[in-house]
Amino acid sequence: MGAVLSLEEAEILRERAEAFLKNAERLLMEGVYDLAAFNIEQYCQLMLKYKLLIKTGTYPRTHSVIRLLRELSKIAEELKELLSSREAMIYLTKIEDTYIGARYLPRRYEEVEVEEMLRFTREVFKPAIDKI
Repeated sequence: MGAVLSLEEAEILRERAEAFLKNAERLLMEGVYDLAAFNIEQYCQLMLKYKLLIKTGTYPRTHSVIRLLRELSKIAEELKELLSSREAMIYLTKIEDTYIGARYLPRRYEEVEVEEMLRFTREVFKPAIDKI
């Protein structure tokens, strides 16, 4: 797998993830769409790592939101529904792609796509992960 951290370090991951989500909301309101998209991805990635860490004691060294979600679904069957949803996979792929797109590629994110990624994260992803 990957990193083995303490519960205190796990809490830092959770707090950081929540800060990324709040920052994404603020950046969206300010019209900074590229960084808002990146912050959404960071929230998703860190929350999955946090949940894996508290449930299994470790998580894989990857930035892939989908790979992390697949790992977590091995111990949280209800997440398989998220992975089998066509709509969810489109959003998850878009969110995962922002790790590279917002950091390294000369790509601009549009307000509407970031709003939709944030809506999906708040209304679908977050509730599913919070139940685990």
